[in-house]
Amino acid sequence: MLVDSHCHLDRVDLAPYEGSFARFMESTLASGVGHMLCVAIDLESHPAMVELVAPWEAVSVSVGVHPNDRDREEPDVERLVALARHPRNVAIGETGLDYFRSEGDLGWQQERFRTHIRAAIAAGKPLVIHTREAREDTLRIMEEEKARDAGGVMHCFTENWEMARRALDMGFYVSFSGIVTFRNADELREVVKRMPMDRLLIETDAPYLAPVPHRGKPNEPRHVRLVAEKVAEVRGMDPEEVIGRTGENFFSLFASARRPRE
Repeated sequence: MLVDSHCHLDRVDLAPYEGSFARFMESTLASGVGHMLCVAIDLESHPAMVELVAPWEAVSVSVGVHPNDRDREEPDVERLVALARHPRNVAIGETGLDYFRSEGDLGWQQERFRTHIRAAIAAGKPLVIHTREAREDTLRIMEEEKARDAGGVMHCFTENWEMARRALDMGFYVSFSGIVTFRNADELREVVKRMPMDRLLIETDAPYLAPVPHRGKPNEPRHVRLVAEKVAEVRGMDPEEVIGRTGENFFSLFASARRPRE
């Protein structure tokens, strides 16, 4: 099954669909996408996000606060665990560290990350981890907080094989986005080539990071097929096998996600 393991459906461009989320979803499902994980980035918009996707069984959700923005409602373990009890919720995140867009003392980011890991362990839900230019601190905090007890995915992976290997050693999956199609992503494609197939996921991060040939335009979950095709090319596999294996990997990791009805 074709699964987009990370997207932001409450932020997609609905202009091509006359502003209708229902039309967008109908078109997306008709394109062959069987399931999507709509990932939260803050608590303020979380209720509206959950309500928006509620009619669509092909969508799971997460709860979390992105590391980039300090001026958000700060989560605590109890609140994250409570929100994670929603029947459609399958994960805690996205969370992590991002030193690319932030400056100064970033202790607040690290503490927020620790809070999410503790909540994931308490809730029994896997983590969705974002990391950018914070390789060692991300891995150190994961180890200190025993993130392996929750498990999860390193989403939109752009790091090197050594970081992927250390995440794999902690039981994590690694997810690749449209970046893998970019011309300058040779090092990332080498990581794709070395990944164990049973830990590999694909995603769009829509509406961001559209793959080639749509780079620079608003992204959509339907483009996850292009990510699958590039992964297949890099690994010398049939695209349908990549689609099937990554779909199974998604439901293995996010065990509470609803599989489509037969």
